Amino acid sequence: MNTTALIRPAWTPATIALMVIGFMVFWPLGLAMLAYIIWGDRLDGFKRDVNRATDGIFAGCRRGSDKAARWGHGSSRTGNVAFDDWREKELERLAEERRKLDEMLSEFDEYARELRRAKDQEEFDRFMAERNKPTAPTTTNDATGKPAPKRGKGTNLLDD
Repeated sequence: MNTTALIRPAWTPATIALMVIGFMVFWPLGLAMLAYIIWGDRLDGFKRDVNRATDGIFAGCRRGSDKAARWGHGSSRTGNVAFDDWREKELERLAEERRKLDEMLSEFDEYARELRRAKDQEEFDRFMAERNKPTAPTTTNDATGKPAPKRGKGTNLLDD
């Protein structure tokens, strides 16, 4: 995402001013600007997910139109049998390549998701290890690192 843009999903003077003006003009505009500031960085993932979903829907329509074209409901035949056979084989090869690319994309998405999970687990384990460390410092008497002797009764004026 371009971080030099004037209006970006962050608490910048421009976005705050737009939010305040939005609330003054019509409160849903201000609320929309507030939502953009808070959740705007998630829009790229949302847009990608919507695009994938619509691609899947239209891929089904495309497959339906391919079937219709094969049964003579379209202009799939040119009259040249050799060309039509070659074109059909090429289209099948391209469909297979597309299927392989889709599989590779889903495998990569799974791999990236697993990497994120492993990184999150490592960060969590490090946090828990640091959190569970004993934090009580020990006092030392000299440079040798030996602990200072315990004071008995009468060694401190406040103890007496």
